[in-house]
Amino acid sequence: MGMELYLDLLSQPCRAVYIFAKKNNIPFEFKHVELFKGQHCREEFGKINILKKVPALKDGVFTLAESTAILLYLSRKYNTPDHWYPSDTQKRARVDEYLSWHHTNIRGNAGKTLWIKVLIPLFTGQTLPPEKLQEVMDELAISLKQFEEKFLQDKPFIVGSEISLADLMAIVELMQPIGVGCDIFEDRPKLSEWRNQVEEAVGKELFQEAHELILNIKELSNIQIDPQLKEHLAPVLRKMMK
Repeated sequence: MGMELYLDLLSQPCRAVYIFAKKNNIPFEFKHVELFKGQHCREEFGKINILKKVPALKDGVFTLAESTAILLYLSRKYNTPDHWYPSDTQKRARVDEYLSWHHTNIRGNAGKTLWIKVLIPLFTGQTLPPEKLQEVMDELAISLKQFEEKFLQDKPFIVGSEISLADLMAIVELMQPIGVGCDIFEDRPKLSEWRNQVEEAVGKELFQEAHELILNIKELSNIQIDPQLKEHLAPVLRKMMK
């Protein structure tokens, strides 16, 4: 039995796993888990990942959750080019450093734009005031400044002259605001140039393929949301709307 990847490309970490596997010609079966239909909450998927989150990997009887763990597993099992997760101790430490910082900074802020502009109105029928979005954009601006000054500096990529898993995890997250009309690359030439280099390194066709759903997110305005999913997310949404 071949390897299976359980993904929904609306999810940033799923896009990172998808791009990495495709770019490195890793054979896998794409298992689409539609988040809006609540498929990740179903008992069947719970057998793959008890956490009921995507991405998830199944390789024979072995299952694995969490995007970073999946990316590292794939890089080791398929011996992908060294630049993705360098064997050089200090370069690898730079990838680890970024991935450690990523979750509470870039990921912690960029994804909120999608919730505020699309998902909360879609789930609740209510629109949040512009001040709420501005608050998130201000927080994201701080993270982007740190990203440029601490991690990019004057280099083409985070680790140096070649793309790594750090760049991949960063770019998929930063495309989330783009999908909802918040152009965070405008007036940030260093960040914009980095984005272009990442797209070139990945391959523009693959990059666009992976981001097609998020770049057309507003077309989902008429989608039917799973009632149980609405109920499950209600406490989270109420907290975000305060």
